[in-house]
Amino acid sequence: MARAVQKNEWTRPMAQPDAAKAPPPRRRGGRGKKPPPRRVPERNYGALDLGTNNCRLLIARPTQGGFTVIDAFSRIVRLGEGLSQSGRLSDDAMDRAVGALGICAQKLKRRNVALARSVATEACRRAVNGRQFIDRVRRETGIALDIIPPQEEARLAVLGCHTLLGPGDGPAVIFDIGGGSTELVLVEPDEETPKIRAWWSAPWGVVSLTESEGREAIEGPDRLKAYERMRERARRGFARFAEWLPKDRDDIRLLGTSGTVTTLASVYLQLPSYDRRAVDGLKVPTGSMREISTLISELDFPGRSALPCIGSERADMVVAGCAILEAILDIWPASELGVADRGIREGILRSLMMRDGYQL
Repeated sequence: MARAVQKNEWTRPMAQPDAAKAPPPRRRGGRGKKPPPRRVPERNYGALDLGTNNCRLLIARPTQGGFTVIDAFSRIVRLGEGLSQSGRLSDDAMDRAVGALGICAQKLKRRNVALARSVATEACRRAVNGRQFIDRVRRETGIALDIIPPQEEARLAVLGCHTLLGPGDGPAVIFDIGGGSTELVLVEPDEETPKIRAWWSAPWGVVSLTESEGREAIEGPDRLKAYERMRERARRGFARFAEWLPKDRDDIRLLGTSGTVTTLASVYLQLPSYDRRAVDGLKVPTGSMREISTLISELDFPGRSALPCIGSERADMVVAGCAILEAILDIWPASELGVADRGIREGILRSLMMRDGYQL
């Protein structure tokens, strides 16, 4: 299980009034007049997710039945670049991540965040120097990263996005395609939060699967064969989870939370630029998602870069994401895919706020 949440080093405890030092109330006509009550500032919460590919931060304030995001940050840092070959986090990758985390630390301090949780996932779990990197982050930024196990990663993803599951009484699969791994969770309806019946962490994410095939093969003349090989690797990685899935699947639902599904949803909508409001909560026919995946697998790097909402930053990794998505559709053939632009960070925020007694 993840370690207990700790207050950030930059959090300032709220000053408490000292009755003994308080000045006496002013008197008018022999009667004391009470001073106006102090306005207690609203509490801000932070959630930071350092993945194999991205560094993402949300800062939010509780509201009636939910929360309002007051600040956010996201940057592609590619912390796991080269990890599958060397088993280590490279110096360049760590420098990129520390730079992004320094910005996050500044935002947390500027927003007077009272309570935050910062987690690291697959890259730090697998790297032999992952713990040394965590120590460096603490020294240089003040952020205490918690390397969470795959089960906790899956739980937080479900907590963060399950409200976007389509209506129905049947089982559902929620998945998160990361940079170094893919988490799959089988859930069943419950009163509030779905019950987790099974979960699986496969060792393939967009970074690790791309590196397993090699960019030369993905960009070469036989790139469709390379795409099929990646898809088959992902399918084999999901084989154990597929055995746990119910055979009677009349009313099945599927919800994805990752850069892959939000990017493909943007292509489906033909958006000129990414718009979270249009994507988060969208339902897309899975047949359309397969068609888009096939299109992307056929294009070369310049062709993928020219697609709006993909660009050069995502063009090299999106092919592997498409292969993983199609492998999921192979084992769980739902008619439509729910798209969530929310996940681990929202799960962290909800858990922190609910622990403080907020009804979300």
